[in-house]
Amino acid sequence: MWQLAAKALLSGMLIAAIAEIGRRLPTMGALVASLPLVSVLGMILLWHARPDSENMAIHAEATFWYVLPSLPMFLLIPALLRGGTPFWLALAAGCVLTIGLYLAMMHFGPRLGLKI
Repeated sequence: MWQLAAKALLSGMLIAAIAEIGRRLPTMGALVASLPLVSVLGMILLWHARPDSENMAIHAEATFWYVLPSLPMFLLIPALLRGGTPFWLALAAGCVLTIGLYLAMMHFGPRLGLKI
């Protein structure tokens, strides 16, 4: 139970740090947020729980393929905001787009030979 609490605390601190950096320096906050810190931390914790090279390779490769559908959100949201769309609506549209692209990746990825 303590390990789960420590993981949650570390994750929360990471998100809070990114938000604080972004409040002061938006571009630097974006840079830090774009780093694969969560993925690296997740891989470390997964390796600690199950040190299996093939499992880790599958995890890392699937992470790559699942990052791709999230990227268009970061183009849609600023386009909508600059066009006058309210923040919450732009964010919701970006999330809906991402969910749709994730579903498409889950459906078409294996048909294209991707191991996801």
